[in-house]
Amino acid sequence: METTTNSAVISGKITSDFHFSHEVYGERFYNFDIECPRLSGVIDSLPVTISDRLLGGGFLIGDNIKIQGQIRSYNSYCEGKTKLILTLFAREIQLCNNSEDAINSIELNGFICKPCVYRTTPFGRQIADILLAVNRSYNKSDYIPCICWGRNAIFASSLDIGCNIKIEGMQSRIYQKKISETETIEKTAYEISVSKLDMIRETDIF
Repeated sequence: METTTNSAVISGKITSDFHFSHEVYGERFYNFDIECPRLSGVIDSLPVTISDRLLGGGFLIGDNIKIQGQIRSYNSYCEGKTKLILTLFAREIQLCNNSEDAINSIELNGFICKPCVYRTTPFGRQIADILLAVNRSYNKSDYIPCICWGRNAIFASSLDIGCNIKIEGMQSRIYQKKISETETIEKTAYEISVSKLDMIRETDIF
C-alpha cells in the first residue's frame, strides 16, 4: 500500500512565503520552505507542497510546524535541461512548540532503477549513490536519489537493478557549483541520506 512505501514526518520552522504551484480539479497547491535542524546543528532546508485545503490561513513565516506526508519527485524543464526535483508532499500539518524535539524521518520502500555508483572521497570515505523508484497510486512512481555511507555503501554496491529495498533517513546538502573559472554559486541538493538499509526478499512479503 502507498502509505507503507513512502512515509515522511518532518518538524521545523516555516522560512518562506506560500507560493502558488498548480491546480488540480479546483484544488490549489502551494510551495514553501521549512528548516529542520539535525542533532549535529546542521540545518536541512526542505521544499514543501501543500493543498490550500490544509492551510486554512493559519500558518505564517516563523511558525514551528509538524508535517506528515510523502517524498515526491517531478521533472523541471529549464533552458532545455531536465532536472529532478524533490518535494515533501504534505498530507497533515499542525503547529508545534519550540521545545519539541525536531523530527526528520523518511521511510521508503522501492526498487533500484539504475546501477549503484560506488566511490570513495579524497578522505577515504565510502559512498554509494542509489536512484530508488517508489510506486504510488494510479501507476505513478517517484524517483528518489539516495546516498549511502560506509558499510551501507559497500552493501549497496553489490545490489542489482530491480532489487527491492527499504531505507530510512533524510537530508539536504549545500554545495558549490562552478559556473566559470572565477565564479561559483551555492546550490542545495535534496537526497535521502541513508541511515538504515534492508533488502526485501520475496519471502519477506508473505
